[in-house]
Amino acid sequence: MITLDRATVAYGPKTVLDDVSVTIGDSTSVAIIGPNGSGKTTLLNVIVGLIKPVSGTVTVDTEGATAYVLQHRNTRSWLPLTAGEVITMGCYRRRMVGRLSRSDRGRIADAATRLEVNDLLGRQYGELSGGQQQRVLLSQALVQEPSILLLDEPITGLDLASQQRILDLMAEETAKGTTVLTTTHNLDEARHCDVVLLMAGRLVKEGPPDDVLTAEHLRTAFGPRVLGDHDHHDHSLELLVVDDHGHGAHH
Repeated sequence: MITLDRATVAYGPKTVLDDVSVTIGDSTSVAIIGPNGSGKTTLLNVIVGLIKPVSGTVTVDTEGATAYVLQHRNTRSWLPLTAGEVITMGCYRRRMVGRLSRSDRGRIADAATRLEVNDLLGRQYGELSGGQQQRVLLSQALVQEPSILLLDEPITGLDLASQQRILDLMAEETAKGTTVLTTTHNLDEARHCDVVLLMAGRLVKEGPPDDVLTAEHLRTAFGPRVLGDHDHHDHSLELLVVDDHGHGAHH
C-alpha cells in the first residue's frame, strides 16, 4: 500500500530524511522509532503528502481514506466546539455541506463508543483533559473509515487509561485490515507492532521487532542513550533507552 523509493527530504541545506526505501503492506502495524530529529514525523508527513521529497518517490496505493492524527498538544482551549462537533468533522471528508446521513450518525456513534467518549460529546473540546482530547481526535479519524491510519506519538503524556484504549484500538484496526503507522519513543509499544522502522535521519533498520530492537541497532540510532545488553537464558534482551523526549525513560 505504501512504497518509498529512495525518498530524500531536505529543509534548505539540511537533509532530514536520507535515501529512504521501504514498502509497507496492508493490514500491518508499523512502529516508527528513533530519537528527536531522526525524521519520524517527517516520514509521516511525506506519506500523507504534506511534504514532497526533493528526490525519490512516494506511492500510496489505497482506495480508502488516509487519516492523520497529529501529536497531542493541549493547546486548543480556545476552540469553540464540542467534542461531538469535533468528531463530526470527520464526515466532512465525504462532503462539506448537507445534513448528516443515518450512516454518518452511525459511524460517529460507533467511533465515540470505541474510544469511550460518549459521555463527553456535549462538552467543550478545549475543556477536556489531554487524554480525552486525543481520544476525541482518534474518534474523528475513525469516522473517516480509513484504510491507512497515521498516528504521531499518540500516547505520549497521556493518562494510563487513555494509553491502553488507544493501544487496543490500534490492534483492533490492524485486525480489521487497516494499515496503522505510529511514531513512538517507547520500546514496549514498538514491540507490539508487526514491523519496526528504526530512524536516525535515515532508515537504520526495518523488520520484525525482535530483529530491529537489538542493542546494536538501537545504539546506531540512539547512541549512548541505550543502556544494557544483557542476554538472559530465555534470550530476551533487557534494554533501556534514556529518552531525550522529556517524558522519562522507556523500557
